[in-house]
Amino acid sequence: MTLLYFLLALPLAAVLFLTGKVFQLKKGKHQAETEIAGTKIHQIPSPGAVHQLTILPLVDFHAADPSLKTEPGVSYLIKADDTTILMDCGFNREKAHPSPLLHNMEKLGISVSDLDMIFFSHLHLDHLGGITEQKTQTFSLSRGPVSLPDIPIYAPASVTGSRWNPSANARVISDPTELKPGIFSIGTIPRYLFLMGRTLENALAVHVKGKGIVLIVGCGHQTIERVIDRAKALFDEPIHGIIGGLHYPVNGGRIMLGPINIQRIVGSDTPPWQGIRETDVENAIAAIQQVSPRMVALSPHDTSDWAIDRFRQAFGAAYVDVKVGQQIVI
Repeated sequence: MTLLYFLLALPLAAVLFLTGKVFQLKKGKHQAETEIAGTKIHQIPSPGAVHQLTILPLVDFHAADPSLKTEPGVSYLIKADDTTILMDCGFNREKAHPSPLLHNMEKLGISVSDLDMIFFSHLHLDHLGGITEQKTQTFSLSRGPVSLPDIPIYAPASVTGSRWNPSANARVISDPTELKPGIFSIGTIPRYLFLMGRTLENALAVHVKGKGIVLIVGCGHQTIERVIDRAKALFDEPIHGIIGGLHYPVNGGRIMLGPINIQRIVGSDTPPWQGIRETDVENAIAAIQQVSPRMVALSPHDTSDWAIDRFRQAFGAAYVDVKVGQQIVI
């Protein structure tokens, strides 16, 4: 009899849980939208510029060489003139040492000592180095000792190095900030996601002399429409390129739980029976087309092959694949 009661109670518990999460979602979305509407952004007059910019994917879902490791996480090595930036540090799903990040860095001839700065787009497990890191608001380049140089670390919320790579707390940057001449944080943009809750995400904007603004995005939880709006409010210069994750796991996903596309549910600000849809992909393409970038490169770590094909069709020769070990030159 006790087992029968338990089995009967399960559906009711599931309904109550889902109802509570949907209520939280509605409230959280309203708060995020109110915050965005109340944010005053001032244009950056005559921003400095860099002459050369390259982005080298160090962690992602596809690789240009089979000797490089892949996973559904992100890390980019960004070189803007003489400044070298590590943006995010991957997932390390298997909790390995060396991590996919360190393995790929070694294969590509890159040392941690080469870094001048670390920039976190947001504090999710596939960007911080694992689920433990997300829970403890830490980051790990690997699950073994790594000696980090004494360099600035920037994040949209409080985070510090784990025991594997002890470091000072990251500097929290909420407002648009010039990190170095020509290199900017566009400032955090909040979004409330089903299951993941309130998510603050930042993006980099690099002004390349004679070309314009290149936006480098982690997951695009802010939505690319809002990232573009923020960039247009900050800069008079044209948007030359959009590179990185935009989170469109539509008609396929990189992280599945049986038949359930986890990324489609947790990365959305709609109830789970809606999730991220084909119309969201088409709306993003339309928004990007309005600013006519010369380069669009979509990370496959959180975007399906179907969505990537739609972007490839829409942008033609301007579209560039994102693959570990394949440098993107602006």
